[in-house]
Amino acid sequence: MTHSPTEIRALLAAGGVEPSRALGQNFLADANVIRKIVRLAGVRSGDRVVEIGAGLGSLTLGLAEAGAVVTAIEIDRRLVPILRSVVEPVGATVVQADVMEMDWPAQLGEGTWSLVANLPYNIATPVVLDLLATVPAIDRMLVMVQLEVGERLAATPGTKAYGIPSVRRAWWADAEVVGKVSPGVFIPPPRVESALVAIRRHEPAGDDAQRRAVFSLVEAGFGQRRKMLRRSLAEMVTPEAFAIAGIRPEARAEELVIADWLRLAAEANP
Repeated sequence: MTHSPTEIRALLAAGGVEPSRALGQNFLADANVIRKIVRLAGVRSGDRVVEIGAGLGSLTLGLAEAGAVVTAIEIDRRLVPILRSVVEPVGATVVQADVMEMDWPAQLGEGTWSLVANLPYNIATPVVLDLLATVPAIDRMLVMVQLEVGERLAATPGTKAYGIPSVRRAWWADAEVVGKVSPGVFIPPPRVESALVAIRRHEPAGDDAQRRAVFSLVEAGFGQRRKMLRRSLAEMVTPEAFAIAGIRPEARAEELVIADWLRLAAEANP
């Protein structure tokens, strides 16, 4: 039911549309990959799924075929008429909107949703982190992103990819890279490999005041990630505070888990 490469080219040609690099448009054109995404997302009949960057509807069709109730969001006005013609016959709802400016509570209403999406590379990290921070109705995600971005989102302490996005994500959710996707399954093919990242929400690590305090430290600590924390956080954390928090002053930001940051933030200068 999903589009073949030939069908995607035909839809673009019929609409007089050239893929936009500025919007990160790489259209998925492989039925096996779409089935894999739907399976890894755990989509079942009746599930409410929001899809960001629906494009020409290839993934939307796969989600609908699995029985999901899909809200497909697309920013590109050129694509929306094509998208509607493809996915509205199978019951999907199409919304033309910029997801960074959406009123999510008004759009989603009550209950829980899943996000399943081939996210445009240029907005993937801010979209995921913003949704985790502000849209609790979305309780799980399966997103396709640039491999490097996926590794950063899912990274754990002590790894090379662990950084600010990793800590921010960990505040609200667990994440894992569950698959990789080659450039050849897209039209046009991107220049990099992609990753499938599964994200499942848990209770936030602390309240909003704690989050602000922790994220302030995290920004400073990773801003000079090669430095020991006693140097990168010198203006925020005293030697005594390191001792009380049980954190080695010689440690580096990439070594700390959320619980470490919480203890450190509790002792830091306001």
